[in-house]
Amino acid sequence: MCPEPAHIPKRESGDERRIAIARAARALIIEKGLEGLRTRDIAERVGINIATLHYHVPSKEALVALVAASLRDDFKAQALRHPKEGLDAGAQLRQEFNEFREIVAEMPELIGVLSELVDLSRRDPTIAEIILPMQAFWTGQFTKIFRTGIDDGSFRPNIDPAAAAIIVTAALSDCWRPHRRASLEPVIAELERAFLLPVSNQG
Repeated sequence: MCPEPAHIPKRESGDERRIAIARAARALIIEKGLEGLRTRDIAERVGINIATLHYHVPSKEALVALVAASLRDDFKAQALRHPKEGLDAGAQLRQEFNEFREIVAEMPELIGVLSELVDLSRRDPTIAEIILPMQAFWTGQFTKIFRTGIDDGSFRPNIDPAAAAIIVTAALSDCWRPHRRASLEPVIAELERAFLLPVSNQG
């Protein structure tokens, strides 16, 4: 009888390796901050050598771009799980709040890492080119909701959509931190009172 072949571990694809690198980098950013992020720590956590790491991310900019892409992919996947087609603007706003609740409860590192990268972008123009469009997209989503809500009667008619979007994203961004999470529900309730018209006044 021929001996059974030894188990051969599955070889990771390039995409799987980059996902692992991005996740390790994100975890280390949360633990140590960007200033404490070291490539050798990422390589050790992923279980690869430095040369392999540098093959996939040859520079700091490439690493940040990979992390940013992983954040964008996770945000996009969440949005696909919660489609907003057919919802009026008030329901869309509440859905955005529900998605943020989900992130805070299940994936708080997404907001944490994004906040770290936004801070870095203020000092690094190269990082700003990668990160600021993501931040602008999130604010833009709220701007569209407010514009729609003014048109369909869900929101106060004298709202400035762009200013309201900045207020909402800034308020939410401050509530992901552990010492601020208890304030998330009161903040969301206050935002709804600030912008949504009572049902009896709509239409």
